[in-house]
Amino acid sequence: QVQLVESGGGLVQAGGSLRLSCTASGSTFSINNMGWFLQAPGKQRELVAYHRLIGPTNYADSVKGRFTISRDNDKNTVTLQMNSLKPEDTAVYYCNVRIGFKDFWGQGTQVIVSS
Repeated sequence: QVQLVESGGGLVQAGGSLRLSCTASGSTFSINNMGWFLQAPGKQRELVAYHRLIGPTNYADSVKGRFTISRDNDKNTVTLQMNSLKPEDTAVYYCNVRIGFKDFWGQGTQVIVSS
């Protein structure tokens, strides 16, 4: 089992920045991939950025050039640097890790971008 703790959400004006962090604990030795997803009210959860242990890093088209995902395997942490935030980025952001074919999720952190 893996436990995920997220931090860094909050309220920011359009054009501002936020940095989300997620720390994994538990059976972290077998983590393959780590990423961030978002869920806006009334919508399905969708990919924001995804870092694979082996393979490419993917970003949603809407965040390319503005968001950067990074990973520290020694600290079992994945971060999402979000710059040039837009009101449409408002959502609950969830940390995700994959072990084998199983996904684990954090509790979510709210990001609100005011216009």
